[in-house]
Amino acid sequence: MPNYSVAMDSLEQTGKDLQRLEQQLRKLLEQTQRLSEENRSLQARQDSLVAERAALVAKNDEARTKVEAMIHRLKALEQS
Repeated sequence: MPNYSVAMDSLEQTGKDLQRLEQQLRKLLEQTQRLSEENRSLQARQDSLVAERAALVAKNDEARTKVEAMIHRLKALEQS
């Protein structure tokens, strides 16, 4: 009978170990899914900010061109 008891204890411990591993795997899977969602969200935000920056740079260049043109016209008027 002592061997039977040892075998049952060993099986019980193995079962508990498997349950603990399963719980850890579930937690890791949940964390991986959360991080994946966060990563997608951050990537979308970055794409949006890059596009916004490009639009602002274009507006800035356009404004600079207009100001330079006005300066040239004013200088031409001064020389007239």
